[in-house]
Parts: sequence; structure tokens; C-alpha cells
Amino acid sequence: MRGFKSSSAAVAAGKRRPTVLLLLLVVLAFTVLVVYIQSSFTGNRGSDPYEGEKLILSEFQTSVQQCVASRGLGLTAHIVDHCKLVLKFPEGTNSTWYNAQFKIYEPLEYPYDVCEAILLWEQYRNMTTVLTREYLDARPDGWLEYAAKRIAQLGADKCYNHSLCEEHLNLILPGSPPFHPRQFQSCAVVGNSGDLLKTEFGEEIDGHDAVIRDNEAPVNEKYAKYVGLKRDFRLVVRGAARNMVTILNGSDDEVLIIKSVTHRDFNKMIEEIPNPVYLFQGIVLRRGAKGTGMKSIELALSMCDIVDIYGFTVDPGYTEWTRYFSTPRKGHNPLQGRAYYQLLECLGVIRIHSPMRSKRKQDWSDVPSRETINRAHAAALSLKRNQAGKVNGLGPFGSCKVWGTAGVYGNGPVSGSLDMSDTRKNSKYNKWEILPFDSLRKEAQEHYFQMGGVSLYKMDGNKLDDLVCVKHQMQS
Repeated sequence: MRGFKSSSAAVAAGKRRPTVLLLLLVVLAFTVLVVYIQSSFTGNRGSDPYEGEKLILSEFQTSVQQCVASRGLGLTAHIVDHCKLVLKFPEGTNSTWYNAQFKIYEPLEYPYDVCEAILLWEQYRNMTTVLTREYLDARPDGWLEYAAKRIAQLGADKCYNHSLCEEHLNLILPGSPPFHPRQFQSCAVVGNSGDLLKTEFGEEIDGHDAVIRDNEAPVNEKYAKYVGLKRDFRLVVRGAARNMVTILNGSDDEVLIIKSVTHRDFNKMIEEIPNPVYLFQGIVLRRGAKGTGMKSIELALSMCDIVDIYGFTVDPGYTEWTRYFSTPRKGHNPLQGRAYYQLLECLGVIRIHSPMRSKRKQDWSDVPSRETINRAHAAALSLKRNQAGKVNGLGPFGSCKVWGTAGVYGNGPVSGSLDMSDTRKNSKYNKWEILPFDSLRKEAQEHYFQMGGVSLYKMDGNKLDDLVCVKHQMQS
């Protein structure tokens, strides 16, 4: 009997061994499969360490797309990848604007790099946009090469005669930046479009902390209900210089910012008026929109937390540029500008006010929040530094190519040549250039300390890695 039992047990054990082996093989195969899958995922992460940043930017692109759909008046955003998108006008848009330079009619779609745009415009929030002596002193060959580009009548590539250059620039050259980032909470940039006559924005415009206007745009009771009466800054081109005394009409507090180059016509005008006059610092090329209005937005963003723009929209099918104060004339293509301004609004850079929008009071909840924009900016900056081979950045100073030093911020010499006329001696430069630091709004003071007393300047073009950074002695 015992032999039979032993025999049966042996048979049963023999049958169990294949089952156990089979289970072991199944477990082993499953383990190998899990390890393979995990290694695959790990390998993918290793091959693209910036997957998280790209995900953040892809989500941001979606929010921009939704913003354009809500606010774009028919424009649509088509996402290409985490950085690139295309803004398209609806079919049937009357594109009758002919580009004589390229001999084509303007297209109905425009490609943009959102990563580059958000980096560029967030950079502008920390910059000064007025040419200063400290910038020319800090920039390599600033007086020799750069200064000559800002004086039209010299007709020279270089300022070999340093004294001559200084003579032309001294009237408009402050020692250090007269205007501070975050100096104003809200600014209105008022364009010259004839559309301003369709809506009475005047009271709303005057409600801003500062108002920026362009060229010969009149400010008087005739147009007050459309464009307001407040006048703080005016960006002017050379052609407007001869008429400026009449345009100013006794408004000696209004600051004039010369758009690109100074000239003998400007200097003659400057000698006749008590207004502060400065030269716009940035030479910004290849922008998605052109004209003095774009420069005004750059100026505003370097001083203001909130930038509202008025008079920048027109009928997309127009063939002449209508101004609220004069007869129609040829102007810039409205389609390209309209698309680019719409992109900037959905990047949180500006807010567009236009009679083309049905709601008089705008709701900005469909624009990405400041928190969302900051996350996208950090992700874009991380990607950019990776592409440039920079692992560790320097915060806001990561794009500084040139460093210089200067005295206490705002304590430089007051603008004006040594032989100023009596009119210039009584000018309003002191209002800005000897501005007590503690009179600045709290946000401007905080920004100064956060930046370690450093002023950021653009060098040329819209490159990101071309800043001149000047370190000031910190305020006590």
C-alpha cells in the first residue's frame, strides 16, 4: 500500500513541476514586458528632457487659439507645434492692399513664433526705451559707431568727431533713464485711425495714468469726445518736426520722443519749445506690424503695467488709410498689423479697444491669465537656453551681452547743451530727470530692487541676446 502511495505522490509531483515552470515562465515574461515598457518610457523622457516645457507651451497655444477665436473678429489661429502658429483671416476678406515693394497683394495668413514673441515682449517690460548717455558710454564703440546712426544730417557711418556728435545729441541726451519700468499702472496708446470717430473713447482715454499719441495728431475740443484731451507723451518722426510747435499749442508738459534719428530740423524745433525731448532708443526691425504706433506700444510697455490701444483698427478691405483729423492717404497694410496686434492681445501684452467690437465694455477673462503667461514664458526661456547651450541662466540678465556701471539711478546730468536758450533752461526736464525715487509708485520701486539696480537696454533688431545692462548704485 505504501508503495502505491509513494508512486501516486511521485506522479502528482511530476505533474505539478511543469505547471510551476509554466507559471514561472509567465511571470518572467510579464516582468520582461513591464521592464521593456518602463525602459521605453524612460528612454523617451531621456531623449526629450524638455517634454514638460513643450507640454506647457502646447497648452498655452491652445489658450491663445481660444482667445483669438473669441476676440479676433473672424481671425482664427492654427497651431503648428508648441511654438508656431498661423493666424488666418476668413475666406472672402477683401485683401485689396497692394505691396508695391514685392509686387503682390497682401496674404490672408501670417505665421508667428509664439515662444519668440512672448520672450521679446516680456523682456520689454524690464527695459528702458530712451537713449541715454550711460548707454552710449557702456556700449562698445557706442559714441564712435552707434551715435552716428542717430544723427541724420551727418551722413557718416562713424562719429570720428566725438564733439560734433555730442553737440547734436546733448539737447536730448539724459544721463540715465528718465522713465522707470512700472512707473505707471495704465497707459493709453492712441493711434490716428479714422475709426476713432465711430466711438466716443475720449473720457476713457483720459482716465489712464499716461496717454501716448503719435506725430501731428491734434488734441483739442473738436475731437475731445473721441480721443480725449490728456497729453503726456508724443512719438514723432522727422517729417512732423516743422509743425510740432503749432501742434503742441502751449502744452509744455507733453514729452516728445523722437522715433528714430535726430536732425537739424528737430534741433531747431527743440530750441523753441520748453517740452522735454528724448530720442527713442530701440532700432527694432522685422516686426509683425510697422509704423510709429508699434514704437508707441514698445514705449508704453517699458513704462506701464497695462497698455490699452485705441485707433489701431480699420476695415480690413480698405485701400486708403483714414485718419481722424485729415483726408485719406496711403498707409500700412491693415491685415498684417491687425493680425499681429491680435496676437499681442492674446499674449497679454496689450488690450485692443475698437468700434469693431460690439461690446462697449470689454471682458478680458478670455485672455490668458498672468500666471499662465508667466508659466509659458518660463518654459520658452528654458527651451531657448537649451538651444543656446546654456544650462544655468542668469535670470533677467541672461541676455546681457554688455555690462557697464553708472551712478545712482536718476541722478545723472539734466538734458540740454551748455549754451541752452532761456526757453530750454526753463524746460520741464526736472520733472523726470530729478524725480525723487520715493515718489515712484510702489511697483516701480519694487521692480528696481528686484533688478538689483540694473537698467536693461536693447542693442539692435529684435534679437533676444543683445542687451546692454548698466549696473547702478542702489538707492539706500
